[in-house]
Amino acid sequence: MTARPPRAPRRTVTGGAPAVRFLASALAAGVLLTTSACSDDDSGGQGSDVSASPVVDGTRVPSPLTTTSPTPSGGPRLTVAGARAALITEADIEDDWTKVADAASWRDKLLVDKVDVADFLTAKADAAHCQRLLDSLYDQDLLGKPSGASALTGFEEADSRLLYQVASYGQKALDDSLDWLKSLPTQCDQFTAVDSAGDKRTVQVTENPVPKEGDARQGLQVVVQGTADDVPTTLTLDVAVVRVGTDAITVTAGGPHGGANDSVERAVQQGTPRLKDVLAGRTPAADPSEVD
Repeated sequence: MTARPPRAPRRTVTGGAPAVRFLASALAAGVLLTTSACSDDDSGGQGSDVSASPVVDGTRVPSPLTTTSPTPSGGPRLTVAGARAALITEADIEDDWTKVADAASWRDKLLVDKVDVADFLTAKADAAHCQRLLDSLYDQDLLGKPSGASALTGFEEADSRLLYQVASYGQKALDDSLDWLKSLPTQCDQFTAVDSAGDKRTVQVTENPVPKEGDARQGLQVVVQGTADDVPTTLTLDVAVVRVGTDAITVTAGGPHGGANDSVERAVQQGTPRLKDVLAGRTPAADPSEVD
């Protein structure tokens, strides 16, 4: 995927933001900045060992994949076992993606610094939105911290990475996050990020299409252009978020040689039905070819 030529930067975020420093190290190391939530990496638990709700003496036993919600809606509530069962597999995204065991560690442990928004002049609100985007990519919580169960898994293909997460947040929190993501291509279309060493990165944010899955969805492409060892470098991340009730799927993929939107779209198309199966108390098929 060929990176777009940079437009003239019009905004600057300064102060050594951790996301910016992480992006700089990611560019230098040729690795991918990813998103996730605070949960352990999936360790092979794709749900194949979790059975759907059995019937005993004519009574259906509650599925281990969900519990009854204490809210007035009384809808199904995702469990940790259910979140793991809803994760995609290598077969779901095809190509040459290989599952890894350390996806939860795909982030830098740098400290959080303050951001100087003076250069945004009258658009200080935009500065806060742009900083939140960078910080949430760094912190691996694009949708905020999950309020319930969560699970994640990751895949590598050459120097690209794909991270896939399933988590519970609550519908209002998800709707607010989706509204925020939808605003970013306008509020943060292009800006300059500066770390404490004075290194600059041009960041561009555009909207990406997402397959019409789930109850609501939003896609972004984040392109970071700068230099690594005095060599021009571009890091491209394709992001997709899909809400299913009070739960959500988050996919982030790409690398220094371009995004991976085709794989992101396939992950959404295969992963959303898996989550719906789990919420219905069914065990998702181990291989997408088994689905009618």
